[in-house]
Amino acid sequence: MIISASRRTDIPSYYSNWFFRRLEAGFVCTRNPMNPRQVSCISLAPDVVDGIVFWTKNPTPMLDKLHLLKDYPFYFQFTLNAYGKDLEAGIPSKDDVIAPAFQKLSRQIGPERIIWRYDPIILTPKYTTEYHIHYFEELAKRLSGHTLKCVISFVDLYRHLGKQFAPLGESEIYELAVRFSDIANKYNLTLETCAEAIDLSRFGIGHGHCIDSELLERIISQPMSLSKDKNQREECGCMSSIDIGMYDSCLNGCKYCYANHSAAVQKNFRLHDPSSPLLYGTIGPDDTIKDRAVESCKILQMNLF
Repeated sequence: MIISASRRTDIPSYYSNWFFRRLEAGFVCTRNPMNPRQVSCISLAPDVVDGIVFWTKNPTPMLDKLHLLKDYPFYFQFTLNAYGKDLEAGIPSKDDVIAPAFQKLSRQIGPERIIWRYDPIILTPKYTTEYHIHYFEELAKRLSGHTLKCVISFVDLYRHLGKQFAPLGESEIYELAVRFSDIANKYNLTLETCAEAIDLSRFGIGHGHCIDSELLERIISQPMSLSKDKNQREECGCMSSIDIGMYDSCLNGCKYCYANHSAAVQKNFRLHDPSSPLLYGTIGPDDTIKDRAVESCKILQMNLF
């Protein structure tokens, strides 16, 4: 079983104390996003957790606690792009806080286990193609040697976002792909896309797998049997995982976010209790609680031929 922590919220930034308490307790509970009265209890025992994938824009609160993960394989998907407070209101200074945190994390866990995400790419009168090219190189220069891979994507027009962003045209994507590829090569970075149908292989850009079985197999030095995640979009290359986050709980304030659908974020954050099995709120008498069946995906038998 792979734990995703989390596509739905920034657990390292805002809920790391809760997360480590859940590891100590040995289980975590999540609500079904489609039926909130259904609560799943998920074991976090090391013998069934084959890996943990953290998604964050600021891992600073976790940096002095990584030793608590000694029994678990893990890696980070770390988003660091060039937007200002107009699009990412809750993110500290990229120059003074986030980039140094990226470097420090890399020094602690190694560059292979920290994936740089420059996504989503949004074009506006302020954030032009040339703007992205310039700042992508500035970041690549600063992160060179601290990561081996960068993942890019282009803004998706989720219904709740309205018409505040425009889709990128094919010519715009190709121009970015050419320039980003040149920069990535210059700084020894592999470049991949996330959940994009467009084929950019002519520019040396492949389709990525954010929940990456090959990376996890290298980390644990053991093969695994993982299937494609059926709950993600068709273009997504991720392997199956269990997400332990909850929607409408992230304080990063990103205008393009798919995981915050309402104005309830502050309310939900106030309902957070680090000792609760749920990320926020409590389990009530009307909830149906079930233990989720989980098992290790490691291939244990020896192949002699």
